[in-house]
Amino acid sequence: MREVTSLPCATREDEHFWIPVSDGTRLAARMWRPISSDDEPVPAILEFIPYRKRDLTAWRDSIHHPYLAGHGYACVRVDLRGSGESEGVLTDEYLEQEHRDAEDILAWLAEQPWCDGTTGMMGISWGGFNALQVAARRPPSLGAILIASFTDDRYADDMHFMGGCMLSDNLAEASTMFAATSCPPDPTLVGERWRDMWLERLRGSGLWLEEWLRHQRRDTYWEHGSVCENYADVQVPVFGVSGWADGYSNAVFRLLEHLDVPRMGLIGPWSHKYPHLGEPGPAIGFLQEAVRWWDRWLKGIDNGVMDEPMLRLWMQDSVPPSTAYSERPGRWVGEPSWPSPHTRTDVRVLGPRYELGPPGEECEEHEMGVESPLSVGQFAGKWCSYAAPPDLPYDQREEDGGSLVFETETLAERCEILGGPVVRLAFTASRPVAMVAARLSDVNPDGRATRVTFGLLNFTHRNGDAEPEVLVPGQRYEVDVQLNGVAQAFPAGHRIRLSLSTSYWPLAWPPPQPVRLGVLTGASRLLLPVRPAGEPDEVEPRPFQEPEGTPPIATTAVAPKDQQWRVSRDLVDYRSSLEVVKDTGVIRFDDIGLEVGRRAYQHYDWVADDFESVRGEVVSTMTFHRDGWDVRTVTRTVLACTRKEFVLHAELDGFEGDKRAFSRNWDHVVPRDHL
Repeated sequence: MREVTSLPCATREDEHFWIPVSDGTRLAARMWRPISSDDEPVPAILEFIPYRKRDLTAWRDSIHHPYLAGHGYACVRVDLRGSGESEGVLTDEYLEQEHRDAEDILAWLAEQPWCDGTTGMMGISWGGFNALQVAARRPPSLGAILIASFTDDRYADDMHFMGGCMLSDNLAEASTMFAATSCPPDPTLVGERWRDMWLERLRGSGLWLEEWLRHQRRDTYWEHGSVCENYADVQVPVFGVSGWADGYSNAVFRLLEHLDVPRMGLIGPWSHKYPHLGEPGPAIGFLQEAVRWWDRWLKGIDNGVMDEPMLRLWMQDSVPPSTAYSERPGRWVGEPSWPSPHTRTDVRVLGPRYELGPPGEECEEHEMGVESPLSVGQFAGKWCSYAAPPDLPYDQREEDGGSLVFETETLAERCEILGGPVVRLAFTASRPVAMVAARLSDVNPDGRATRVTFGLLNFTHRNGDAEPEVLVPGQRYEVDVQLNGVAQAFPAGHRIRLSLSTSYWPLAWPPPQPVRLGVLTGASRLLLPVRPAGEPDEVEPRPFQEPEGTPPIATTAVAPKDQQWRVSRDLVDYRSSLEVVKDTGVIRFDDIGLEVGRRAYQHYDWVADDFESVRGEVVSTMTFHRDGWDVRTVTRTVLACTRKEFVLHAELDGFEGDKRAFSRNWDHVVPRDHL
């Protein structure tokens, strides 16, 4: 990234101030704005997230907020109530209270003398979620939003569930927030009351995972904040961004298809990061794109930004399987609208000789069975790649050994797909609750298989997520299994592989018992969204500039990082496990003299093919140190199961120095609901 020190506007930073909301709570804010805004007001851009503006996001914030401010905007970074130095307690994600707070903040910003009355919202992940959700509430000052790594559907396309299957990220990310909500405010900013604020959080934030477990089907809990319930609620321009290695790329397609406002989409090769910091690369000059977007919709400058293709995306070339890539080869392509007018659907029949027949070929029905071992999924990587530690899927050959596999002939010419493949599956199942994981892979001539995309379906959700229905063992069913959207090229000489398994642990929680799936070849099909290769784009995407931003704040590594991703299997007691360590070390923020440490340990294990033995555990430690101030919080969450229930145990301990200041344990049993 090129560090930019000379910008059109000289700026000032207000490192900390309070914004009052309607119930009297004060929220902590940080702002960068042009000095000239004292006399010449500018639009304000809000980023509203719970990840601590003073430290945890300070490095990232220092790159893009001063940059945008230097182009004529007041950029305001606010911590949600109960996080950072903001007052109150945070008890769940995307609550009505959070939305009201955001509306109050936008109204407050619009009234400030340095603001011209126009506002925008931007953010990645949580900040992308709530920007879209707040836009649907139509606050009067809001002129546009720019969102990355977001969803419009909190049930069907978030870290909790996928195709009615519960993701292990439901546990992992609940544990992330368990740790985040237990952190103290900084005494330098809030004074001696920091301890009372901290204890209030420790006592009141609660165990979010229990609440999430009690909503295993689509209900009003998930519908709240899901813009897909009524896209017409959004009446401002939307720029949606994601990456193929991210967990949230599908939402970009849906917004482009369903919104009726000026909109643009951008999908690169990246994981869960802003594109100017994108990994895998290539990173792009995203902040330059952001300035053009804000100039058009907050300042009314006719700069031609909407002359770009509606959707710009990275067509990925073939790569060998790896858990991490520094760069993904490929090229930028553009689509004038979505759904694309340039794709066709190639239908390939699943044949009795494990083939994906050529388009148009038919064959007789034949039942082929599969009952996958629990080991299928050990090399699946994370549902959403967070880029540290390496968390992308590895070579699929071992996974495919426990799967039902169908392949095309060796491709005579390059094949490019764009969109979400669908498996039209005719099947029988041996149990009333069953699932399928469908994976599409690029098979190299030497046999190595790189997973390109995948999809999950809990068959009890075959007719919808609101009212699951058990299967009748042995009865024939037909369903569509939707795979994640992707842009991927398969070279000549390679093969396309479809793999079907009846479990995918630990990426997704397995069904209560092993299941034999009978796949009816001849009646089952793979629908591939093919984009003809070699044809010029209708509208050529303008080349992106190199990534740039303002110089990040100074930090010093006090203790080293530790990153691990370990798969193990004991052939004596048949216990297998996946262990993940994500330790960012200890970082000192030089300007404020604060040292912060973060360590998360995840452990998923099981015994042989005992579906009641699966278990996940996450332990997170957060440390804060400055001079004589020393605070540590430790959270532990354990999720296990029987055939009928989920068994949840959690622990929270807060330490001031060597003294335990707070301790609480939770134990809950939650019935399994068609899961």
